[in-house]
Amino acid sequence: MDVETEPSAEMAPSPVDTISQPVLQTAQPPSRAAKPNTKTTKRVDHRSQFSLLVVRGDGARVLRVNFPRRVPTVMLAVLGLLICGLGALVGDWWHVRQRMRDVASLFQQIDEQQATIESVNRRVGQLRQEVTSWREMHARIWEPFGPELAPRGHDNGIGGGRATPPDRAELTSPASELDRLTEQVMEEGQSIRALDRLIVRARKALVALPSRWPVRGAVNSEFGNRLSPWTKTPEFHAGIDISADRGTIVRAPASATVFFAGAQTEYGLTVILDHGENIRTIYGHLSKIKVQQGERVERGTELGLSGNTGRSSGPHLHYEIMVKGQSVNPRAYLWN
Repeated sequence: MDVETEPSAEMAPSPVDTISQPVLQTAQPPSRAAKPNTKTTKRVDHRSQFSLLVVRGDGARVLRVNFPRRVPTVMLAVLGLLICGLGALVGDWWHVRQRMRDVASLFQQIDEQQATIESVNRRVGQLRQEVTSWREMHARIWEPFGPELAPRGHDNGIGGGRATPPDRAELTSPASELDRLTEQVMEEGQSIRALDRLIVRARKALVALPSRWPVRGAVNSEFGNRLSPWTKTPEFHAGIDISADRGTIVRAPASATVFFAGAQTEYGLTVILDHGENIRTIYGHLSKIKVQQGERVERGTELGLSGNTGRSSGPHLHYEIMVKGQSVNPRAYLWN
């Protein structure tokens, strides 16, 4: 059961102010944090720094260096840049080194080519001298045939005044030397080809020339005027009388065709050869004939045997050469 009580007079509120907390308190020692500090201290945040410690072997610290955290990053970046630059320099050096090797080989090739060019220039000079000697030789070869048969150059006339020749050293170059040498060789080649054509045309005449003695022996009577052995009066002797014993083999001095083989009043047993090019040879006073008319004979073929037939004072061979129907001196044709 609830009992309802009234407050007493002691517990009634006082008309004056009251203090809820005691006035005097026990003294507390002053806190160090509460001690007043006249100096303002700046606190360093070590989390934003790096420290480099140098320590001895016994663990004692010798040196401590603090630096900001961003320094290693900058240093790593700078180191990376340095490495990249060094790599680029090394790459350029290697490339230049390879190029220098190539250039060295090129220099060697240039030296070799220069030596080759100098050698070619010397050879070209020698060849030009040789070609010049060919011209002189060709002139001597063509001289007997006359100017109408000699090959003509490209120019038909020459002329002009006298002038000082230019400096050869300034105008001479390998290309120009080769051009001049080529021109000279072409001209000499044309001359040689013309000479070859002439030799082909003259070959038959050269081969047909009766240049060999039909018999070997002394000449008893030369070509030309003489005293007749019978009348002792001057007469013309159309050939030469070669001393030969009876039965000596008479040989053809060159290739020919037998034009006549038989007996004649003056020369007795006679052989006449036709060598072509209007050249004929006569062999008289034979004792025996070994060829027939129309037969083809070569140089050295036996025509017959020497004797004393016909108008003759003793064994010998009458040898006569006729060119275009006219008797000529056989000695002009006897080379061997």
